[in-house]
Amino acid sequence: MEEMDDFTLRPEDGLPEDITGAAGPIGPPEENALDPEPVVGDDEPQLRPGTLEEFVGQDAIKKNLSIYVEAAKRRGEPLDHVLLAGPPGLGKTSLCRILAGEMGVGLRPTSGPTLERAGDMAAILTSLEEGDFLFVDEIHRLNRQIEEVLYPAMEDYAMDIVLGQGPSARTIRMDLPRFTLVGATTRTGLMTKPLLDRFGVTEKLDYYGFEDLEKIVVRAAKILDIPISEGGARQLARRSRGTPRVANRLLKRVRDYAQVIGDGTIDEATANAALEMQGVDVLGLDRADRDYLGLVIDKFDGGPVGVGTISVALGEARDTVEEIREPYLLQSGLIQRTSRGRIATHRAYDHLGIPSPSGR
Repeated sequence: MEEMDDFTLRPEDGLPEDITGAAGPIGPPEENALDPEPVVGDDEPQLRPGTLEEFVGQDAIKKNLSIYVEAAKRRGEPLDHVLLAGPPGLGKTSLCRILAGEMGVGLRPTSGPTLERAGDMAAILTSLEEGDFLFVDEIHRLNRQIEEVLYPAMEDYAMDIVLGQGPSARTIRMDLPRFTLVGATTRTGLMTKPLLDRFGVTEKLDYYGFEDLEKIVVRAAKILDIPISEGGARQLARRSRGTPRVANRLLKRVRDYAQVIGDGTIDEATANAALEMQGVDVLGLDRADRDYLGLVIDKFDGGPVGVGTISVALGEARDTVEEIREPYLLQSGLIQRTSRGRIATHRAYDHLGIPSPSGR
């Protein structure tokens, strides 16, 4: 068997035309349809903060990131690879956009589920410019083949490509521009250790407090030109589940109510009436959340009950239950996760107005 020859390509050399292999052909970005729309949340683009100063909350994380950005700029180097973890809607995408703006570089967004082959990632990497940010949302959903492409790219800014098959196969090492990978994940535990270890900066975003959420609501109302009182902003903040994305979404729905039913101003009474109409209670729980708690309490005597059983009974996917429903219920102290399953707490009984059984 012939030994495989080693070559090194530079980005300006382009990709060979006949690159094949287990991952399938690798082509330029346009041929692979890998130019997705920017990753956005429920909030309108104009509501996103443009700088770290405008970004409300997460003060410790902002301080750390500002130091890392300034240090990288002074050295004339790309920012180290960054992993942003935390529940959905807390601002991971916004932080990535802000960091790219602070560094004065381009941003290429994509997401883990859309990348199916190693060639997909290779096409994106070869299209980056020096210093660019590559943002991968839901990075915990990358498959192993794509991770193998990322390892040398993150460490050595290079990519190993197998050209041909069998005895005539050759290994080509292609140099890549120095870039920054920013990963966002809601489930750090699903990421492999080799990938985790290659991130130089890891930050975990937490749910927001009422004061920060109230500032976010007031800022968004000003941008959208919505008259809002202090009481109205407070009610929206209290029922936003600690999440800015939810706060902005509720603000726009309450605005609709105020314009049609009221005088256009969101005061405390208007906010309460609008949120009650939408089924959002004083803790921020919606009908689906109360269905979850009612199921555990009424059908399974408060638990323990497995999440698989809960998902079937609710008619929702297990991932939806674990990633959307349960985090806030856990954070609010309404359920407990045990080795035997989920258990409703005393607070859950009290919130639904159901007498708590003795001994629980």
